[in-house]
Order: sequence, then C-alpha cells, then structure tokens
Amino acid sequence: MPSIIQLLPDHVANQIAAGEVVQRPASVVKELLENSIDAAATDIKLVIKDAGKTLIQVIDNGKGMSVTDARMCFERHATSKIKNAEDLFNLHTKGFRGEALASIAAIAHVELKTKQDQEELGTHIIIEGSKFVSQDVAVLPKGTSFLIKNLFFNIPARRNFLKSDTVEMRHIVDEFQRVALAHPQIYFTLLHNGSEIFNLPPSNYRQRIVNIFGGKTNEKLVPVTEETELVKITGFIGKPEFAKKNRNEQFFFVNNRFIKSAYLHHAITNAYEGLIKDGCQPSYFLYLDVPPNTIDINIHPTKTEIKFDDEQSLYAILRASVKHSLGQFNVAPVLDFEHDQNLDTPYSYKDKTSNMPSIQVDANFNPFASEEKSENSNSRSVSFASKGNFIPKKETQSWESLYVDLKNDTRAITSSISYEKEEEVGSLFTDEKVATVTSFYQIHKKYIVSSIKSGMLVVDQNKAHQRVLYEQFLTNITVQEAASQQLLFPLELYYSFDEIEFIKELQVSLENTGFVFDAIGSESVQISGIPVNVQESEVSIVLEELIANLQSEIPNNNFSLHDGIAKTMAKSLAVKTGTTLTSTAQENLVHSLFACKEPTISPFNKPTFITLSVEDLDKKFAL
Repeated sequence: MPSIIQLLPDHVANQIAAGEVVQRPASVVKELLENSIDAAATDIKLVIKDAGKTLIQVIDNGKGMSVTDARMCFERHATSKIKNAEDLFNLHTKGFRGEALASIAAIAHVELKTKQDQEELGTHIIIEGSKFVSQDVAVLPKGTSFLIKNLFFNIPARRNFLKSDTVEMRHIVDEFQRVALAHPQIYFTLLHNGSEIFNLPPSNYRQRIVNIFGGKTNEKLVPVTEETELVKITGFIGKPEFAKKNRNEQFFFVNNRFIKSAYLHHAITNAYEGLIKDGCQPSYFLYLDVPPNTIDINIHPTKTEIKFDDEQSLYAILRASVKHSLGQFNVAPVLDFEHDQNLDTPYSYKDKTSNMPSIQVDANFNPFASEEKSENSNSRSVSFASKGNFIPKKETQSWESLYVDLKNDTRAITSSISYEKEEEVGSLFTDEKVATVTSFYQIHKKYIVSSIKSGMLVVDQNKAHQRVLYEQFLTNITVQEAASQQLLFPLELYYSFDEIEFIKELQVSLENTGFVFDAIGSESVQISGIPVNVQESEVSIVLEELIANLQSEIPNNNFSLHDGIAKTMAKSLAVKTGTTLTSTAQENLVHSLFACKEPTISPFNKPTFITLSVEDLDKKFAL
C-alpha cells in the first residue's frame, strides 16, 4: 500500500494558518500596527477603504528593512523578535510568532515599500496569494509602508462571511484604539474613505484617553496608582455615576499589550460592588507592568490571553488599588455619624500658630439689676384693700379668648342659611349588573389581578407594558410618523466616536419614533424633540441601551432594524416591577394589552398574563 501522508505546500499551509491569524480586516490592522511599533516608529498612519475589504495601508517612520529582510519577512516563522525558546519568557515586543505576514500574503494582494535610514534606495515588493510578482529598487522615505488589497480574494467563502462595512469598521476602530491607548507617545492617524477619523498627537495617558473618547471623559476619570514587588499598576477608572450598559470603555494592558481577562475584570467589578446599578459596567483604563518571566503570552495567535504566575495575589492587589482610589478621591460614600463637618480645619490653617484668646470684662455689669426692675413692676400692679388684704388688678383677656365658642356661633349661622337643592331624578337603570365595575388589584407592585367570568386573571405589569409600547413604536416607525414633544431647551448628550457613528446609522428610524435631532457632531448629539411617552431624564438611558443592544451588529434589512429599536425602547420605557399603579392606570394597562395584536406574549416571547379558572382554585382547596 503506498504512503498517503505528505507535506503540504507552503501556500496551502499559509492559507490554513491565515484562518487563525486573519479572521477579519481588523486582524490585519492589528498585526501591521504592532509591527510598526516594534520597528520603533513615532508616527503611524492607517488608511482604510470600504472597511478594509478593498484597502488597508499602514505607513510608519520606523527602522525599515534591508533587501534581504524585506523578502524574508513573508516566509513562515521568520521573525526578528526572538532567537531561541528562552526568549518566549522574556518578551519585550508585540510579535514573536512569525506567522502574520506570511498568512496575510497568502490571502491578499500585498505591496511592500521599505527603506532604512542609512540606505539611499529602498525596496518595493509585490506579492499576490503567496506568489512573488516583482521586486524592484525604489526611491522611498525612511520607514515601511504595507498596502493590503482585495482581502480574501482567493477564499470567496471567507469573504462572504464578512459583516457589513459598519460592523467591520467598528472592529478596526476597536483594534486601533487598543494600540493607540497602549502607546500615547506615538502619533497615530486613522483615515477611512478619505475622511479623517482620528488624529492623535503624542501625549500622556490621560490626554490620549480624552482624545479618543471625547472631552467629557476627562471629568469621569479617577487616577489609580499602586506599586508592589509583583506588579506596578497605573491608569484610570471611571466614577460610578458614569457606569454604562456596555463594555466599550474597559481596557487592560499588561506590559503595553492589550489583554482580555475575565478574572481581573471580576476584581474591578468586586471593588465597585454597591456603587453601580445592576447591569451597568464600570469604565477602566489600567496599565499593569509585570516582569516578563512571570507571564505566558503564547496561548493564542491573537495574543490577547495571558497566563500569570500568581493570579490570586494580582487579583487582591488590583481590587484593593481600585477601592483605595474610589475612597481617596471621595467617590465611594462614607458613613460617619459622629463626624461634625463644622469642626473640620481648613487646609489653609495648617501652618498658622494658635494664639491665646483675649478675655474682656464689663466692670459695670450688675446681675441683680434686672431682678430689681421686675420686682418694682410687680408691686405697681397690686392694689391693697383697707383691711390689709390685697386684690390683684384684673388683666386684659388673652388672644385665645377671641376664639371661645366660635364653633357654636358658626354652626348657628350656617344652620340659618338655606341652599338651593337640585331636583332628584330617579335612575332609569336599576339593574345591579349594570352598576357593577370590574375591580383591579395590584399584588407586590408586580402583578395586576382581576376577576373574569371563568375565574381570575393575573397580568405581569412590566411584560404587558412592553407589549403595548412595542406595538406602538413599531407602528410609528413602519406605518406613520410618531408625534414628538418639543423641548424648551435642547438636550445635548456626549458619546464616543463609535456611538456617534451608530446613532447616525439609526437616525432615520429614531426620528420616526419621535426623536428630533438638531445636530450630530463628532462628540455630541443635540436633541430638540423626544417621543411623547419618553421623559427628558430617560433619553440618555434609552439611547444608551439601544446602542448597547444593537451595537454588535446592525441588521441588514429594515424590518429587523425597526424591530430591534422597538424592542429596546419598549424594554427601557416599560413600567418597572416595584412601581405602584393607580386603579385607573391598572385598568388602562389591561385594556391596552388586550387591544394589541399579540396580547399573550411580550416582545421577548415571555407570557404577559395567566388565567386561573374556578376549577383550578377548587382543586387547590380540595387538597
């Protein structure tokens, strides 16, 4: 029997490796940006077209490559970062696997231009699907330029599985932000379809965060600093009142490398326990410096997972550091019932010396003078009789005597007044069945109970209201334009770049629900009108939940988009469990529910009500 096992050709092996390394255009962006950082670049420019499907270009002013290195960098497992196995535990660079460029070249058209500072001419190489097309000498500036075109041109199935341009661009922006936050000393620029999205000059960590997430972020940040033998922690956390529904502002960096760690994230949320609402996420931008030999980065090709030698100690230090910062800057509330703020000494008085208080004495003060005057006045109010007995003078009646017998006088006056009475008319309908009204009762501020002909009706007030609002919003979006209530003063809300782009995508649908947008800027949204059943204080909550629920992917067809908006707004605005409803409100809610097209289930396929028949109740008592 002939042998059947054989070595795969290099271009086939590279395509297989590309399945792990290059999952979408954002993966290419990450690998190229990290190569530029490893090349000691101080100015990096990222150019994108059609969310990376047509063009991805990274231009830097780094070291550049020689002619040999420029050709060698596209070979599998060819790298300048490590030389032996021991270097894996002493990494100071972003890349080390030597797989990225070979994988990218296997599934795209790649054009490389590079030149070292000491060389007069550079190298220009063109590769298409792992095949070298040309290699020429060219006049180039110092640095390297990678141009990636037609990604997945030879793998149609992978290209068809890519999401919409909006979603893919959001992933690219995420990778760009992670690299830019880790290296504030580098000048970063991002262009998409000819328009500039980010222009980030060199700065400190705080300023870089503000430049990326908007000017309003500055007031949210609380600094964190801690240094131990195990780890050095620096960075910022967000104030509890600015907690969001999504995790867009949560970043861990270990040795300037972005990582994901559910274990460390739990330490942060544990420190915020009791300070933020359920379902909200705190913001944090934390930089951890640890010895390279205490971590293992070689877990996954994306290098976002890291193993630590002593995770338990790191957890405790991180949790304590965050708690300390929240308390140090008076973010966490402190209850001290014995503390009197009036006794606090201002900091400006700390250098002042205390002086002996001066005492002044009034030599003319006579404590008995007032008593003598009172005795003389009392003696004047007494008249003596001839037999030696004294008779007090009758004093004037007090003001209280004016109100004596006032009630009796009032009754006497009102009883003498005659009023015109309406003519009594007998009722035409004396049937008791017509006079009876169905009563509604609220139980535990959660359920509405009412009697029906067959037994008893129990309605979940939250899910029922969700169904009512859902059908209202869906009708307004798809059939008719909703009514809008104009605000006396326009409302200005601040968002990050991603959120602003997301609101622009949903602008037409939101306007159909009743929102009126005056302006949508680069960092803020100005709203002058809101839906009739939305309070002004709820606008930011509704938009935030809408962004959090739909941000993973905007549906391609309009109905799915409108359905998602209606569901999110209904869930946000529905009456919550624990809200007391009046009898009229309970009755209106039940009647509105049964006027819906699908009254039995909520928009999220949960039952809105149940019925208990008399037979079911009889069975309960028959036990």
